[in-house]
Amino acid sequence: MENFFSNPGHLYSRVEVLSNPCPVPKVHGLYAWFFKEVPNGVPVDGCLTSEGLSLLYVGSSPDKKGKADSTQTLQQRVRYHFQGNADKSTLRRSLGILLASESHFPLRRVGSGKKMTLTSQGEQWLDSWMEKNAFVTWVEHDEPWTLENELFQSVALPLNIQGNKQHPFAARLLKKREEAIAIAKEAPIVQDIAKG
Repeated sequence: MENFFSNPGHLYSRVEVLSNPCPVPKVHGLYAWFFKEVPNGVPVDGCLTSEGLSLLYVGSSPDKKGKADSTQTLQQRVRYHFQGNADKSTLRRSLGILLASESHFPLRRVGSGKKMTLTSQGEQWLDSWMEKNAFVTWVEHDEPWTLENELFQSVALPLNIQGNKQHPFAARLLKKREEAIAIAKEAPIVQDIAKG
């Protein structure tokens, strides 16, 4: 698995993934996110690289056996990470929080106050950032969570938190996320038509 992501063949851009027809298959599997620009403070020691891009995050669909949303496919998850919002995408939430000093769009409660996003403008800013900097590849697999666990043992994946306690950045990222959520809970709700 590590060898596959060391030389993935093709890394797909946001434009490619959101095109019609979509190149991402409607099956279960593991997806891997490579980045051109790395958010400040994110360590890249031990990360796999391909074409000058660093592998920082992996995800699986589904992420464990018998999960309620196990009907979600690679295509649904990857497309959502590229165009959804920080309320339902852990990757977007982490990136948004890490890039907040650059974007000036912190995590906020929106609408009724139950959702937390970067606001519609902030999500659009992140869309643009990801269009320039985020690239994805995938491998089809019926039990992708097993591949994900293997990768956590052999490769540095600084943007993963769940199942990745051995990486020193995971605890720092979790703390940053908790702090951003606490600040968002104290701030006024934004009457915003959130995307996604």
